[in-house]
Amino acid sequence: MEVSSIATISKAYLSSPSSDTFTHGRIKFPKWRQVLFFSTSGRSAKTLDGQDSSSIQKRRCIKVFCSQKKEIHTVSARCMDDVYEALAERLVPTASVASNPNSKYILGLAGPPGAGKSTLASEVVQRVNNLWPQNASSFDSQVEPMDVAIVLPMDGFHLYRSQLDAMEDPEEAHARRGAPWTFNPELLLTCLKNLRDQGSVYVPSFDHGIGDPVEDDIFVSLQHRVVIVEGNYLLLEEGVWEDVSSIFDEKWFIDVDIDKAMQRVLKRHISTGKAPDVARWRIEYNDRPNAELIMKSKKNADLIIKSIDFQT
Repeated sequence: MEVSSIATISKAYLSSPSSDTFTHGRIKFPKWRQVLFFSTSGRSAKTLDGQDSSSIQKRRCIKVFCSQKKEIHTVSARCMDDVYEALAERLVPTASVASNPNSKYILGLAGPPGAGKSTLASEVVQRVNNLWPQNASSFDSQVEPMDVAIVLPMDGFHLYRSQLDAMEDPEEAHARRGAPWTFNPELLLTCLKNLRDQGSVYVPSFDHGIGDPVEDDIFVSLQHRVVIVEGNYLLLEEGVWEDVSSIFDEKWFIDVDIDKAMQRVLKRHISTGKAPDVARWRIEYNDRPNAELIMKSKKNADLIIKSIDFQT
């Protein structure tokens, strides 16, 4: 069986369930379905059937498991760099097969605060942009060696502080900033629809210095083929968030222990100048309840990425 990348894994390749696990290099996956070996160059693969065992150490593998109700891919590793590489190699061929050179592969990346969404999105985008020119000639002769992937953060869709001030309980609104109702999912949905329909769009960023969005600060252009939208609530099934989720071609979720995530958030709060007691109060009053809500949306993901200790 010849495959060009992780993206070629499909239901047709799945075999009977197994309770075994398998470790190759620094990546470990539960062996729930058939395992594919990938060479470090990404050019060939073989099934795990005992053949060619002498070359195993030269290859990188990813394991795919499937639940009873829905196919779910899970990635875990001792080193996040291996995960970044695997995810990038998954995306490049998937995004390049579209017949329309201006089409977009829009991916939603969700997870609780402290999961490492921004880091993962940035690292994967960087690797996709590095891989694309190496493979462009074999995928699409019209694609030039340029950045084809970009991150679209959900942070830019925070409500303005002035909008929080105008709410019935401004003090509560500011204390709960970061909860779903302190964002503008309608605007996010409009931007994603425009991106899908028109191929390009200006979106807001978020200025942490002033604490407000910056209008039209990020431009997703026609040349961008892969757009990773990262944010807390992208996989929720409530209200407009469900419509936002329906836009994505693929949905990823970073799975992390909540206590570990909250420790990361605590360090982040303190690093931005909050007193330790204020930071702890904010976590218990706002960040942890938000994280518990977000974790419930994990079931809506197509790919679950196991988080390990790394800088976020």
